[in-house]
Amino acid sequence: MTRQVAHIIIEAETPLKVGSNASDFYQDSPVQKDWNGLPMILGTSIAGVLRNAFDGDAKDIFGEENGSKVIFSNALLLNEKGKVCEKLLLEKDKTPFLKLFETLPIREHTRLDDKGVTGSSKEFSKFDEEVVYKGSRFKFSLELVEENSKVFGNILNIINGGALRFGGGSTKGFGKCKIIEIQTQTFDLKSYENYSSGLNHKLSKTITSEPIDSKSHIKYILEIKPDDFFMFGSGFGDSDADMTPVYEKVIDYGIVNNDESKGGFLQKQILLPASSIKGALSHRTAYYYNLQNKHFIDNPDAKKAVTEIFGQAKDSKHEINGAKGKILISDCFRNKQEQTKTFDHVSIDRFTGGAISGALFQEKTVAADAETYAIEILLEKENKEDLTREDTPYKKAVKAFECALKDICKGMLALGGATTKGHGVFCGDLKRGDDVIHKGACDAK
Repeated sequence: MTRQVAHIIIEAETPLKVGSNASDFYQDSPVQKDWNGLPMILGTSIAGVLRNAFDGDAKDIFGEENGSKVIFSNALLLNEKGKVCEKLLLEKDKTPFLKLFETLPIREHTRLDDKGVTGSSKEFSKFDEEVVYKGSRFKFSLELVEENSKVFGNILNIINGGALRFGGGSTKGFGKCKIIEIQTQTFDLKSYENYSSGLNHKLSKTITSEPIDSKSHIKYILEIKPDDFFMFGSGFGDSDADMTPVYEKVIDYGIVNNDESKGGFLQKQILLPASSIKGALSHRTAYYYNLQNKHFIDNPDAKKAVTEIFGQAKDSKHEINGAKGKILISDCFRNKQEQTKTFDHVSIDRFTGGAISGALFQEKTVAADAETYAIEILLEKENKEDLTREDTPYKKAVKAFECALKDICKGMLALGGATTKGHGVFCGDLKRGDDVIHKGACDAK
């Protein structure tokens, strides 16, 4: 009997939400961490994701009652030298790079109303989630108990297929990863006895793996430019303004060095959060679905488009079953320092129409430039048995969804905050696969 072993390095193309199913005094949902307090991805989580996406007899490979033919290790964080820390480190032994992971980014969210149509938030529903930096690299191993190149190739294709997401929050933009390196080696029973299971142990063969497009999803690309100013609010202020746009630090292993001022980060990349874009699209998709089907807002079918594509939360009180969405939107980062513009505002007394004394506040926005923001959206394809039908809820929902995407490109659906003040207008192109299905007509200033 032979064993086929692989060491795989993955990089987070969007932040990871690998929750620990716990809470503390600082976060509602902290990430899973190893014995050194560093982020990690549990092997059981990797196995579950791959099993669910496996194209073939998953029971035979991943096991059910008779055990699994494939074994996964935990995915551990790579340090600045491309090594994992498999031993317990004292605090004094941690490098400046590893200490960067002691404080991770926080994403803030709020739950929407029960009906899911109005788009308004519930009272007292704010919560936060800790995430792992975009660009973080992890290494894990997998072992096949018998040499089977087809199964091995299928597993790698799943990881590299574009639709796989590790951890939670996949419909909020989290968890997209790509393969950086794969090392493999095949062992017979005798040589396997001397095999070191350590992830820092090098295997005999290094192979390359090119990214492939998912066959199970329709790929949309929004290539848009801001018409003027926009702001996805951070919820915090700075020395210049009371309201600031959201930035997030990312890891770049290519610039890691002994300069602690850099420390592997590209400072302050502008972030277009997928969750904000998803919320705007969900509301506008419901509008077009109801318009096409002549539904009023109180019609029980009015939220079908939202449920069909965006899913719905489980609500035991109203006997509503939960449903996972069919859409995957990736967070969009810009590796460029945008110019900002600060606006002064004053709150108005609704009774007198005059300014409220002492109510002056500032708002910092991101100014338009000539660069394009590329937002990737994956939509799960229709079930095979429904392909011949033209009136399925899925087809109606997709039609409404594409109308909503086109509205962004036309500048008719603003994104981010302060949209009632003229901010957040974008224009550009919409691609479905390799085809441009809408051509924008506006130029950034």
